[in-house]
Amino acid sequence: MERNKLVAPVLKWAGGKRQLLGDFAELLPRKNNSYCEPFIGGGALLFHLQPSKAFVNDVNKDLICVYTVIKNNVDDLAEELKKYRNDEEFFYEVRSWDRDKKQFDSLTEIQRAARVIYLNKTCYNGLYRVNNAGEFNAPFGKYKNPNIVNEPVLRAVSAYFNSAEVHFFCSDYSEILEKIKEDTFVYLDPPYYPISETSNFTGYAKGGFSKKDQIRLRECCDDLNRRGIKFMLSNSAAPFILEQYSAYNITKVRARRAVNSVGSKRGDIEEAVVRNYE
Repeated sequence: MERNKLVAPVLKWAGGKRQLLGDFAELLPRKNNSYCEPFIGGGALLFHLQPSKAFVNDVNKDLICVYTVIKNNVDDLAEELKKYRNDEEFFYEVRSWDRDKKQFDSLTEIQRAARVIYLNKTCYNGLYRVNNAGEFNAPFGKYKNPNIVNEPVLRAVSAYFNSAEVHFFCSDYSEILEKIKEDTFVYLDPPYYPISETSNFTGYAKGGFSKKDQIRLRECCDDLNRRGIKFMLSNSAAPFILEQYSAYNITKVRARRAVNSVGSKRGDIEEAVVRNYE
């Protein structure tokens, strides 16, 4: 398929890989028949590669809802987003919808998707964050002119989803990995292992991602390797991660991260890119 440059992330997501696409270019396998991303997030690599066949998964139901609505109802989504104002009072009203379960359950998929995009575009630092109850809790961002309705990108992504064979799932990543075939390339971008106690941030899905979860993920990668499936994984370059994946090829790259709420503490950090192929 010919790549469309307008096909790009519609959401800002923690650990987004847009800035690392240049580093990834030399690390990707030369050929594969299908693509699988079990932790899709903002989907920077998916939208960059635009594979003709892809298996997309994330445990975050709101995120998968955004992508399925973009595929199936992009016109209605764009019209719904035009109703949303960059106003602090309105922001907190929309943010509060998930505090009332009965009201939230009554929302249509289009309204849910529009809410996620709107909050992402107007909240502080543009990040999706939930509390232990699964409620969105990032504060208002006070931006002058956020691009709430980016129709060219929404329509380009929708066109890609409908012209390619893209399958969406919302389940544990291991369930997707068990189903894929040998000719599929897998890119794994899980919640990162913290490089320090203060850097640990797990607010993008209720429940977080523990050290035990990181070990289970490495075991799944071992299984992919035994099955002859090529994978590439991104994580922090913490000693624990480097030890876990010591049997594989590890390339270190530097990325700028902006998760810390204190601006002076944001900056370049070293990340590990793990591969089971040359």
